[in-house]
Amino acid sequence: MAKHKKFSRESFTMMTELVLPNDTNTLNNLMGGRLMHWMDIVSAISAQKHSNRTVVTASFDNISFKKSIQLGNVVTLRAQVTRSFNSSMEVHITVEAEDIPSGKKFMTHNAFATFVAVDQSGRPIDIPELIPETEEEHELYAGALRRRQLRLILAGRIKPEEAKELKSLFDIKK
Repeated sequence: MAKHKKFSRESFTMMTELVLPNDTNTLNNLMGGRLMHWMDIVSAISAQKHSNRTVVTASFDNISFKKSIQLGNVVTLRAQVTRSFNSSMEVHITVEAEDIPSGKKFMTHNAFATFVAVDQSGRPIDIPELIPETEEEHELYAGALRRRQLRLILAGRIKPEEAKELKSLFDIKK
């Protein structure tokens, strides 16, 4: 039986939050844990849209805090599945902050998360294949396999020599 296919755009999810006093630290910056919570929510919804299943967070790649988000800023999070495998999928998340009174918008974060679709018993279940359409979707799709192999190496689930897409990066001889 042929595997069902879905377009990357079908998983697009956008979420907007207002940074309130309870979301901030003593410097009036958004707390990192609150932002990670929002990133987990928006990316899980995206993964659910792609898989039409319950999903669980498997991993988050490095989240670097490049620009602080201030009290009163409006935060817009966008997520979209970049590639699907058997039961897992990679989701790309971008975060933008806006100071509405000044009209300034700025990108603050960019990360990848991995989710696994599960059945009612919590066992991994097959998901649709992803079809990229735009140039950016094709680039993210192509890079997803390398990022996946790197995650598996770092987690100790595969050996570097097994990561065919990463051989040149690690200078591994055939």
